[in-house]
Amino acid sequence: MVRIIAFLVGLFLSGWLIVSAGFTTYEMITDPAKPTAEKLFHKYPKPVSFAQDGPFGEFDKAQLQRGLKVFQEVCAACHGLKQVAFRDFAALGYSEDEIKAIAKGWPLEVPSINPETGEPATRKALPSDKLPYPFANEVAGRAANNNAYPPDLSLIVKAREGGAPYIYSLLTGYQQPSAELLKQFPEAKPGTGLHHNPYFHSLNIAMAPPLTGDGQVTFDDGTPSTVPQMAKDVSAFLTWAAEPKLEARKQAGWAALLFLLIFTGLAYLSYRTIWAEKKKH
Repeated sequence: MVRIIAFLVGLFLSGWLIVSAGFTTYEMITDPAKPTAEKLFHKYPKPVSFAQDGPFGEFDKAQLQRGLKVFQEVCAACHGLKQVAFRDFAALGYSEDEIKAIAKGWPLEVPSINPETGEPATRKALPSDKLPYPFANEVAGRAANNNAYPPDLSLIVKAREGGAPYIYSLLTGYQQPSAELLKQFPEAKPGTGLHHNPYFHSLNIAMAPPLTGDGQVTFDDGTPSTVPQMAKDVSAFLTWAAEPKLEARKQAGWAALLFLLIFTGLAYLSYRTIWAEKKKH
């Protein structure tokens, strides 16, 4: 009796699920969801290439140094790199003395404690320090940025779909909303404290355009600091920050592939040797 009841209950539930699925499918076909502004006007990252792209790609150290300067003079005012220490800049081609100078001249000081009073204080950065975050905590960060929390950029390239091309597109994508967008979706007009950027997932972003014009940063190697150039350089730098061992990982991958090819060849030759005599009998 219990089995019969359980069977009937299961049959009823299965039938109910089938009927519900049928109604849902019918409603989706007869009354499809209306397209949103984000779906129609959101843009995918621009087609831009970097020196580190591809299986043989390597970082361009000159570009990374330019990207560091853009981050230092433009991005560091709001964003941090808590996973990166100043001494890690040796991988960018800087000497020990140059790293000490960069740390000492960093626009933000490192939180510390006054040894005499025991009260909070700040000090100049040392090569062993991580890059300081510009705000004491998230609450302070939101209070200074219209309640928009500036994220740490250590892993931003890996955390955002599209990687470095997305960062580049976002930095160079600020513009006025198109007339077609405002005609179809008047509510998509940026509100107070927001800026239109079709490469951002919601089309409107709280971060003001960080790269405001050509010549904003002066590169030591004489490269013209146009907005696209600065955006590309800092995107490459943030790629290095997220994957500093990228080149070593590629080299290890090629070594592993070579080993597998040699091992496969030896295994095949062993197979031929072992079964050669067997096939004669």
